[in-house]
Amino acid sequence: MITRREFIEKSALGASLLTLSSLISGCIPEGFFKNPLQKMSKEELNRTIQRMEATYSRKFSKEVTVKTTPAQQDVLFGMVLNLSKCIGCRRCVQACIKENNQSRDPQIAWIDVLEMKHGSMDLEKGDRYYQHESVPAEGCFYLPIQCQQCQDPPCVKVCPVKATWKEPDGVIVIDYDWCIGCRYCLAACPYNARKYNWSNPSLPAKEMNPQVHYLGNRPRDKGEVEKCTFCIHRTREGKYPACVEACPTGARKFGNLLDRESVVRKILAEKNIFVLKPELNVYPRFYYYFG
Repeated sequence: MITRREFIEKSALGASLLTLSSLISGCIPEGFFKNPLQKMSKEELNRTIQRMEATYSRKFSKEVTVKTTPAQQDVLFGMVLNLSKCIGCRRCVQACIKENNQSRDPQIAWIDVLEMKHGSMDLEKGDRYYQHESVPAEGCFYLPIQCQQCQDPPCVKVCPVKATWKEPDGVIVIDYDWCIGCRYCLAACPYNARKYNWSNPSLPAKEMNPQVHYLGNRPRDKGEVEKCTFCIHRTREGKYPACVEACPTGARKFGNLLDRESVVRKILAEKNIFVLKPELNVYPRFYYYFG
């Protein structure tokens, strides 16, 4: 079975162009030439979802539901993180991995937690591989980093096939089926927030979360890029992201930036908030402060 990115690579090299006979013989999977999500008709979307659910259910031996829940009106998601409360336990990382069907081997994690020395904000000197018997370590604080959901995302600008875009609720999403694996977005992201599948992801069937979103936590393949989506399969239904629920100290707060009464808006109004790499003018919707 040939994938879209393999087709593009071979076509670009002039090697083994697909012919009508290969189409007839069934070498190309159903849906290979489907439209990107934004251009699908209602009928095509329904067929695509049914095909995905059947494929995933067979592969993981459980009933899988693929959602296409759209962005809610008058909602702009944002997250605030109190660095004084983060203890570096990485429970947010593990909750994110489990909730969002990330590869176990090789391990892919959408959240990185940097161990920083007190008095320093140099991200290049942060240790993401720290190992201690207990945390927090003396003289250190911890800085979790994931997709910053930028208002002016450089990753979107460089995608040559428009496989990634910003949704009305501010979440930057990826249509995995249209990602060609060029990794331009990885180079453009100043936060190292996008992850690339260099090999086929390993996701044990018993650990697979069967509640997935087309643009979020559905299973990915080799050659595809993935990233944090603020758990849109949860947050678009009024729930919190998995990382927020898993944090044992309540360091993370999530909500609607357009709602003056939301917790995140109140924190933004009362605390000395900052964002990472403000000089880049990408205007993240992921905010930090020291409580």
